[in-house]
Amino acid sequence: MIKQRELRAAAGRVSRVAFASNLNEAIAAGKATAFLCHSHQDRNLAIGLKVLLKEHGWDLYIDWMDEELPTAPTKVTASKIKQKIAELTWFLFLATANSVKSRWCPWEIGYADARKPNERIVIIPTEDETGVWHGNEYLQLYRRITDAIATDGSNKSGLALFETAADTGTWVSGL
Repeated sequence: MIKQRELRAAAGRVSRVAFASNLNEAIAAGKATAFLCHSHQDRNLAIGLKVLLKEHGWDLYIDWMDEELPTAPTKVTASKIKQKIAELTWFLFLATANSVKSRWCPWEIGYADARKPNERIVIIPTEDETGVWHGNEYLQLYRRITDAIATDGSNKSGLALFETAADTGTWVSGL
């Protein structure tokens, strides 16, 4: 799991990380791109995740940063979100108490499940300050990205992708 306080700390580093001006540049450069499904109540956590993934060579699409989306959700919003989910390499679900209660997040992961290969849908489980992880049973169907420490004695640490029931993973920067 990724601790929410670590995501908040990463959000504080946002000025030191250069984001791609648009996702088309990232796609053209062959970088990993991902749609972030999250609750808008978790904006700071989303920015922190964007920073962490950028440090690992990924570009993350966050809908409320997209100036082409309407300010209030409409049918156009849903259409553009579906387009981005289909277009980008990965679909990431930031699992928090807010996202599992959201009206949009279950719809987005349902759309992604029907549209993307299962191996491209990933849950980002988070742990809040009380040590609680928030999620629903269906979130356990997907792989997860969490903080990890290498077990080979190298002392390497960072983000790794794990299969649903596996204890060994692949470093995110290597995907």
